[in-house]
Parts: sequence; C-alpha cells; structure tokens
Amino acid sequence: MSSSSTQEPEIILDLSRLLSRVFHATPTGVDRCEMAYARGFLAAAPQRLRFAAVHPSGFYGRIPSASVLRFLDATEERWDHQGFASVWEMRRFAMSTLTALRPRIHQRAPDAPRPFYVQASPNNLTKPDLVASILKRERARFVCLVHDLIPLQYPEYARPGGAAEHNVRIRTILDYADGVIANSQATLEALQPWMHIVGREPATVVAHLGTHLHQQANSPRRPNARPYFVCIGTIEPRKNHLLLLNLWRRMAEEYGALAIPRLIIIGRRGWENEQVVDMLERCPALKDCVEEEGRLSDREVAALLPGACALLMPSFAEGYGMPIAEALSLGVPVICSDLPVFREAGSGIPEYLDPLDGMGWLRAVSDYAQPDGKDRMAQLERLKRWAAPTWPQHIAIALKLLHRTRA
Repeated sequence: MSSSSTQEPEIILDLSRLLSRVFHATPTGVDRCEMAYARGFLAAAPQRLRFAAVHPSGFYGRIPSASVLRFLDATEERWDHQGFASVWEMRRFAMSTLTALRPRIHQRAPDAPRPFYVQASPNNLTKPDLVASILKRERARFVCLVHDLIPLQYPEYARPGGAAEHNVRIRTILDYADGVIANSQATLEALQPWMHIVGREPATVVAHLGTHLHQQANSPRRPNARPYFVCIGTIEPRKNHLLLLNLWRRMAEEYGALAIPRLIIIGRRGWENEQVVDMLERCPALKDCVEEEGRLSDREVAALLPGACALLMPSFAEGYGMPIAEALSLGVPVICSDLPVFREAGSGIPEYLDPLDGMGWLRAVSDYAQPDGKDRMAQLERLKRWAAPTWPQHIAIALKLLHRTRA
C-alpha cells in the first residue's frame, strides 16, 4: 500500500471573502464565519489545512499559510478595535495584504488523495463556471456552508435582482457540492425542495454557528445609569426596525423622551430603508431616546451588550440569529420574533413575540425595563440552562461530514 493511500486529504479553505473585505474596518456575519473556519481548521486539522482564494484581481490560486496567519491576526485586531486610524493606513494595509496574499499556481502530486475544497461564504457562487474550473484544477470535492435562502423565500426583502442572484448561488452549490453544511435546521429544510428541483442531493449536516463576543466580555462596560435596549443588525426591511422606532416614538410622546429607556441600534445602513432612516434623522420625538451606532468594534459591542435590559430582534425572516446566541452567552435576555429559526438559535429561552404584535412588544419592553419585571425574571431563570454553541463543535461536525463524503 502506498503512503498516499493512507494520507489524509488536504482541506483547501477558500478565503475569498476575507480578502475581498480588506478595505472594511468592521465585519459582517459572513466575514466572522470565514474567520471562524480558518481558526477552527487551524486548531483541529493544521497539518491538512491549505488556503486559497479568488484574488480581487480575478486570479485564483493557493495563498501562502505564513502570510495568511499574519493576515488573520491583523484582521481580528482591526475588528477588535474598529479599524484604521486613517484612510492612508487602510490603503497601506490593503495594498500590502493583497500583495502578500497574491495567489500562486499549485501543482498537486498525481497520487495525492483527492482534497476537499471548503467554502464558508457565498463569494463567487454566482459564477458557476469559475467554481467548476477551480474544482477541476484542484480535482477536489466541494463542501459549502449555506447561510440562508431568504432571497428565494422572501424576495420582497432582497435587493433588486437579489432573488435571481441567490437562485444561481443555490444551484451552483447543489450542482457541484459533495457536502452541504446548513447553519440551522430551518435553513436545511428550506434547501431541501431545491435539491428536488435540481435533482441532486449532496450529503448534509446541521451545524449551529459558534459565539465569539464572550471572549471580550471582560471589557469595561459602557457607563450609563439610564436603562437601554440594544438591537443588532443591518438596517434593512426584514429586520423590522420600523416596529421598534414606532414603539419608542409612542413611549416618548406619552412619557417624555428622557423618562424612557434608550434604544441603541447597532448596524450599518443597508438597502430600501428610507422610512427607517427618515425616522432616525427627522423624528423629533426620537432625538433623546434612540441612538444609532453604525459601526462598533467587537470590543465595543461586548462592552455595551451586557448592560442592556434585553436584546431586541423583531425580524420577519432570518437564516440563523447569531446576535441571539451572543446575547444569551453574555447573560443578556432576548426579546425576538417567534420564528422557528429563533427558537432553534435560542433553545426556547428568549421571549418570543409575533413581529406584527406592536402592543405585545410594548408590554415586553415595559416589563424588561424593570430589573424585577416578571417576564424578565422568568427568562433569567431559563438562562441558567443555556449552553452556548461553539465553533469547535461546528468544525467537528464539518470534519465528520468531510470524512463521510470521502467514503
């Protein structure tokens, strides 16, 4: 028996997403996932791990591990402390990174085991010919993390053309993937009808996303005697910020803006959000009780969130709900929409409400604003049984899927 027949196959991790985000100071949820995959596989299978990317220039190839490690460290430092001191610093970092991580052509030994090409982001999935050419060049099995099918399930919440683009992504995955990792059971159930449409069913697993903010939980809390609630997420229609802003306007008009808890909205402005932006910028009643924080570092969020009365997530649709798991991991109560994926992400611990039940949300906010609120105390009791999902658990499930698809 040759040594290659017993050798474990390489894991080629695609870092195209992180490489494409070198000009951005703070991460998205997808950015965090790709970083977590890099760190997770480095911890669990360092001897097998290789890195590759489609460079912003369009060229695909392997990227040197030593340069990747320096890049990962610098990127996490940037996320931790909200980025760059100046535009020039950002440009220097981006240019040096893009040079150091310039892809190289790799020649694989003919008798080496067939590798796994693993992708944790949707980058380049709208280019099926590119994906096919990469898999052919690497002679690799393809394993992909699916985050959600929201643009296909709820096209009204997607950017213009978003449903058609996501259709291509999902078909690319199902046409080429040997294994699919779903971030929730809800995501997998949404994907299954598309498997029947495409006529191909790759091996699948469900692996919940890990949490990370607890790692900065010892950061000093933001001093503030006035109670506050936090809402985390990009400002876009499906997040339902409008419900919260109307509630806060009603409370401000009834009791006075300075006599009610503050609402702190953390997240960049997305698309088709004109009504929300108009209220944030032009509604006088909200001036002294609603605060918009477009981009906070991980350290700032970890300092702010533990002092909140609760995290609020009134979304109409989600693929997972990472902020829910993050808040619960920090001991913070959660009030969220009664979505199957939120029940999955929160293990039944949060306060679940219909996203259209304005009066129900108003009652819940009033209760949770009080340290001894009945519903708040009940959730804090439920929180004692919370077990946070971890990235090592997720990566272990992914590795088992790789082993399964090799058989």
